[in-house]
Amino acid sequence: MKKWCKAGVMFLLMCLLLIPLGACGSKEKETTKVRVAEVTRSLFYTPQYVAIEKGFFKDEGLTIDLKTTAGGDKTMTALLTDGADIALVGSETSIYVAQGSDDPVINFAQLTQTDGTFLVSREKIDNFNWDMLKDSTFLGQRKGGMPQMAGEFVLKKHNIDPKKDLNLIQNIDFANISTAFASGTGDFVQLFEPTASVFEKEGKGYIVASFGTESGHLPYTVYMAKQSYLKEDKETVEKFTRALKKAQDWVQESDASEIAKVIQPYFEDTDLDTMETVITRYKEQGSFATDPILDEEEWNNLQDIMDEADELPSRISHDELVNTDFAEKVSK
Repeated sequence: MKKWCKAGVMFLLMCLLLIPLGACGSKEKETTKVRVAEVTRSLFYTPQYVAIEKGFFKDEGLTIDLKTTAGGDKTMTALLTDGADIALVGSETSIYVAQGSDDPVINFAQLTQTDGTFLVSREKIDNFNWDMLKDSTFLGQRKGGMPQMAGEFVLKKHNIDPKKDLNLIQNIDFANISTAFASGTGDFVQLFEPTASVFEKEGKGYIVASFGTESGHLPYTVYMAKQSYLKEDKETVEKFTRALKKAQDWVQESDASEIAKVIQPYFEDTDLDTMETVITRYKEQGSFATDPILDEEEWNNLQDIMDEADELPSRISHDELVNTDFAEKVSK
């Protein structure tokens, strides 16, 4: 009996000694938290959600704290006030806040390379032409924002003066534009996906044209951070950019149905068929950047569009507000 008790005690002691060893062996790898503010929630940003859901950020030792801050002004404010480490927003915002800054906001990785909005008509139009917008009420985007500037650029390209040839409404808050149109405001509206396709499915509007195919390549949505963050957290930024490149490659190689299933948690109110339609549309028109490099030609095209809209404070060189070091390194 005594021998049995002694053996039992020895067994318990061994267990107690082994438990901490096992716990140490199963300890999870430490990760770096990165706070990301996205300008809106849209299928236009599909590669970002893929990078999260496929674990590409996690593989790099990063934990992404993603928040949607509706509107470019709110997103930039979050970045400037240290409410976010990285912002996903239009490159034009970095130009607006560049004047006199001792810690400028730098574009370091490109996510989308075309405009992501579509022209939606209240009535179904079988044979659309841009002249149909003349004398209509057009519900546009926020003044000074990239969607509105790209929209005006396309209208002028088709010989439509947005200030004279139509009734342009652009004083509605970004988050409420689709609601305003659904409530009866406007004959035409400029919308992102998946809202445009959802409206079409519900009979609230009909997609008649793409601003993305009309406006050409430009750094439409880009990851940016303060220059100080890029210097102090170089390793984190490189890991972030590498994860993004992995997602961009995966999106290019995968079909829309597979992509839709992966990112559905971010669009619970959108059915898979609609998501597949939207992703296919964006892939076919080349909206998703194939690598994170923001080149000089795209940068100049952006400023040409801003200048055309009378929204360019002054031209800023590519090397002043763009850092391609991280993007080029992970793209090799």
